[in-house]
Order: sequence, then structure tokens, then C-alpha cells
Amino acid sequence: MKIGLISDVHANLPALETVLDDMPAVDRIYCAGDVVGYNPWPAECVERVREIAAATVRGNHDRTVETPERYRANRMAEAGLEHAKASLYDEQREWVGGLPRTETIAGDRYLLVHSHPAAEREDAYVYPEEFPTLDRHMGEYDGIVLGHTHVQGVREAGGGFVCNPGSVGQPRDGDPRAGYAVLDTTTDGTDAVETRRVEYDIDRVAAAVREADLPELTAERLYEGE
Repeated sequence: MKIGLISDVHANLPALETVLDDMPAVDRIYCAGDVVGYNPWPAECVERVREIAAATVRGNHDRTVETPERYRANRMAEAGLEHAKASLYDEQREWVGGLPRTETIAGDRYLLVHSHPAAEREDAYVYPEEFPTLDRHMGEYDGIVLGHTHVQGVREAGGGFVCNPGSVGQPRDGDPRAGYAVLDTTTDGTDAVETRRVEYDIDRVAAAVREADLPELTAERLYEGE
């Protein structure tokens, strides 16, 4: 089975559509959370992810759509969530708010989670160089798929792998191209995951950021992948 893996869409519709156009034929798509936040198309991205993803787990932005003031110290995050709260329909807010923290996929072989797999560390950032430290959480899983850092990578851990497919809508690893991954369940270890990048129309997003009166830095950082 081939599985498409996406994460951290962050309301960036042009990036999401480009990723879906670029993605090779897969049997299913799964999303590791943060469908909304930062960028101008929260409602459209929620609808698109609901259409194409077999399952989606909640990210920290998904979880706080109703309380954007929790990000008051980060005006980009707060403004994006305010925009999402104002833009989403009631049904969309219910869907986002009701997303599970974790899912298992492909016959329970893989764990899908937004950030750290331990519930008490739900918002902890785990960067690729730290993936091997998650070996104690592997259990019977062949792999763990997570997002949150917006840094793409895959590493061996506990006889399996940990993968961050990268951010669709706001990469932070110095590469402005949208990130995603493809998982081949017939292959073991890190060889099972192919990480991919694709260019998209950042100018279109930047113009829409300004039109929506979102912070200018939200647009500027997209060009730098940071």
C-alpha cells in the first residue's frame, strides 16, 4: 500500500493543491494536524483535507481555534487563529475541535500524531535529530508519523522509523517548497518513506495574506522557508 502523508497545512490552499497535484498515486492520505492557522484559507483547507484524508489528527492550532488569545505572545499565530475562527462554519469548527490526538493507520502498524507521542508532552517539538529518542514509544509500531516542527525528516528509531513529512503550508527548514511524504507499507525501516518537495505560488499566498490584513511577516517567511 502507498500512503500520502501531509502535515501543517496552515490554511495555505495553493501549497495544498500543489502538493496534491504533485503526489504520485496513493491508496490513502493521512494528515498529521494543523490544518488551520497563519494563512488566509482556513475554511477551504478544512474542506479539502476532509475530502482527501482518511484520517486527520489535531494540531495545536486546530485545538485552539476558539481561543486565539492563547497565542497573544505570537501575533502571527494569534492573527491566523482569529482569521480561522471568523472564517470557519460551525460544522467546520466542530470538525476541527473534535479531531483525535492520535490515530493508528495501515492496520495499526503506524502511529499518527501531531507532536510528541506522549500525551503529557502534547505540544513538545521533536526535531529529526531527536527522532531516535522516541524508540521507547515505538511499542509494536513499525513507524511514527508526526509534524509540528515544520522540519522534514525521517530517522531510524527502535527498529522502525519516525517521520515528519514536512510542512505543506509553512516550511521552517530553510526550503520554501511545500513538503510531504509517501509511505510504502511493503518496505521496512527508513526506506519505507520518501520525502518530497514541490514549488508552489508563494506570490499568490503573500498577496492574499495582505488582502486578509494578516501580519506581513506571515507572508515574508514563506519566501525563506522559516
